[in-house]
Parts: sequence; C-alpha cells; structure tokens
Amino acid sequence: MLTMASSTLLPLTDISACCSPITRETLDSEQAELLARKLKALADPARLRLISIVAASEDAEACVCDLTEPIGLSQPTVSHHLKLLTEAGYLTRSQRGNWAYYRLVPGALDSVAELLVTA
Repeated sequence: MLTMASSTLLPLTDISACCSPITRETLDSEQAELLARKLKALADPARLRLISIVAASEDAEACVCDLTEPIGLSQPTVSHHLKLLTEAGYLTRSQRGNWAYYRLVPGALDSVAELLVTA
C-alpha cells in the first residue's frame, strides 16, 4: 500500500518533468571550457558594470577615460578588466591617440543570454 508521501514521488524516468536542462544540447568538453571562460569573464561586478556602461553608451562604444569614474577604480584596474572582457570576446578595442575605445561585439552576449532564458 502506498503512503501519502510515497504517492507524490516521481519515478526516476520522469526527471525531465521537474528539471529543465541547462542547455538545449549537450556540451562537449571544448564547448564547456569556452563557455566557462566566457562566464568567468562576466563573473565580476566591475566587469558586468563595464559591459552595461559600454552597451548603454552612444554607438555601444566608450573611451577608457570615461569608464574609470563610474566604476570607481583606477585606470590600470579598469584597463585590466577591459582586457579580460576583450579576450573573452565581449568587447573590441581600438586605439585613438593616447586613448583606447571599447565597443560591444554585436551578439557576444547572446550565448550567455540563451543559458539564462527558461524554456
């Protein structure tokens, strides 16, 4: 005879009924490594703020000189964060005289956004 508690348990074959997969398809080891590096680059409050400031700037581009004050960090520290975001593929960098300008790469956040959207 089933008790009330045991009647509410799902069989192991029905695990998909309660749990959504993290991705739509299985990641191979190379894809997982790449995604982990990209997520690690975003996993910092200062870097998330930098991405949002660049994205909200005119033409989704900002000079490093305009990014230090809103973040409240030194220019070398902000440049380090921007370098990590550039290496991860979220930003591009162009040099104009003494200043570096950063632009959001179109679609760069799409793969991360897809992970966060629930089906």
